[in-house]
Amino acid sequence: MLTFRKALLLSACALTIIYFFQSSHSKATYPGDIEHYGKHENAAAKDTVPTGSAPQPTKVHPPPWGVSKDKKSSQQTFNSVEGKSLQEQLRYLYPYDPDGKFPAYIWQTWKATPASGDFGDELRPQEASWTDLHPDFIHEVITDQTAVHLIRYLYASMPEILEAYNALPIPVLKADFFRYLILLARGGIYSDIDTMALKSAVDWIPSDIPPSSVGLIVGIEADPDRPDWKEWYSRRIQFCQWTIQAKVGHPILRNIVASITEDTLRMKKLGILSKKKIDKSIVEFTGPALWTDLIFNYMNNPEYFKIENGGKNITWEAFTGIETAKKVGDVVVLPITSFSPGVGQMNAKDIDDPMAFVKHDFEGSWKAASERIKPIIG
Repeated sequence: MLTFRKALLLSACALTIIYFFQSSHSKATYPGDIEHYGKHENAAAKDTVPTGSAPQPTKVHPPPWGVSKDKKSSQQTFNSVEGKSLQEQLRYLYPYDPDGKFPAYIWQTWKATPASGDFGDELRPQEASWTDLHPDFIHEVITDQTAVHLIRYLYASMPEILEAYNALPIPVLKADFFRYLILLARGGIYSDIDTMALKSAVDWIPSDIPPSSVGLIVGIEADPDRPDWKEWYSRRIQFCQWTIQAKVGHPILRNIVASITEDTLRMKKLGILSKKKIDKSIVEFTGPALWTDLIFNYMNNPEYFKIENGGKNITWEAFTGIETAKKVGDVVVLPITSFSPGVGQMNAKDIDDPMAFVKHDFEGSWKAASERIKPIIG
């Protein structure tokens, strides 16, 4: 017979078990908080490169757009940024912690998810390569419909961001804009759906560079050392944006999100935000030309870099012909082979080269034919 004393004792035991369960799970590490440079766990503290195995995957998988766990906030109050510029609002919304970890996310976009029969069998090996080489990462393929809801969630306090995204008249513009938006808010890796991972991101930077000193990793798309380069590319050195790795809130991402938002709303107000009327080409509006310009602007900005009197600006000359990673401030630039192996031009090596990390098939099926990458002939 269950007496009052026994019932009380059972209740106490049940409460103890519940408390213990909640306490143990509150200490779980989410995959999004894993520093993917697992073998450099203590690099931030010691500025050395210790050896060891990568972090073990956790059983707890929160939504990738969930609130970060136990983040110390350096944010201002909402009232203090109200009426400020877009960049200041973005700085408040997603502060940049240069000493933080690279979030363990992989973001891709497509018309359907891999679970759908509409995904396309030709893309499955490429999509799977990212999961296979990054088993501890959360890998998300975001559809167009999901992207809208995700932007609405991540930028709820900045409705002009969603307004600009929805107003963009061409799919490639939205595809470009989304990669910057998701990396600014959640960090990690963005890579086009027609890319194949050849090496884990753990190996993308040399072991003598502590991950805590890096906030952005980019690769060279084009290094055309010939007189007629302007006929083929918009910049003498052009950084690719089909694969990017970043920490949350990086200033370059903040700058490009603000630039695209302001340009979009300006054209909308002028009544020229249509495929035939926009006053910028796609590469200058949202693509690699704008991306390249803002990277160089950042590298030459005294707010972030100490520039001595009489010091030269950092230009394309600092990166032409490089065959290994080059670090400028908190930005690591990879050679053309890293994200464009096997293209057969501009000194890019083949896919079996040690510096080949990502293979891009240049499908660009969401782009107009005139906007796709073309090989240089002759």
